[in-house]
Amino acid sequence: MPRTVSRGVVALLLSCTLLLTTAACDGDDDAQGAGAAVTPTSTSTFEQQKLAKTRFVANAGLAAGAAYQWIVKPYRAGKFQKGADGRTLALVKAGLAGAFTYNRLKAAVNNAKGDPLLSKAVAPLSAGIESLKDLGTKLRQGEAGAADVGAFESVINSVKDAGKSAGAEVVDKVPSASQLGG
Repeated sequence: MPRTVSRGVVALLLSCTLLLTTAACDGDDDAQGAGAAVTPTSTSTFEQQKLAKTRFVANAGLAAGAAYQWIVKPYRAGKFQKGADGRTLALVKAGLAGAFTYNRLKAAVNNAKGDPLLSKAVAPLSAGIESLKDLGTKLRQGEAGAADVGAFESVINSVKDAGKSAGAEVVDKVPSASQLGG
């Protein structure tokens, strides 16, 4: 007999719980709870500027590291020349690095917009960054030359100089191969 009573109590508790939860989910949108009235607030201007510089440095550093590690350095070593050992792999990595570099530079420019001094320093570089848009494809297909690699170096150095003049010094950070592909 005690087993049937305990089963009855459990069934009663489950039924009550089910009734209470369906009553709480009335579907009436006009009567919102106190938790629904809470809205997130934006961060202060100082925090936005601080995060903007930090994000700028991170993105520009990754772009600079990728360009140097997988474009400039192999080019100087002659890995892109016809008949070079490991040329195909070097070209594929350079193509990925070119696309990654362009993406991170665009992100860095967007981050710079959060800081007045940094946005003024980086604004003239937007055209140079846009010119890099198709270089990833040229590198991957083996059509890039000294001028193209020089363009990468020039834009990266300009972004570094702009960051340094605005108090956000950029340091090369080489991304992993999985970051390039992702």
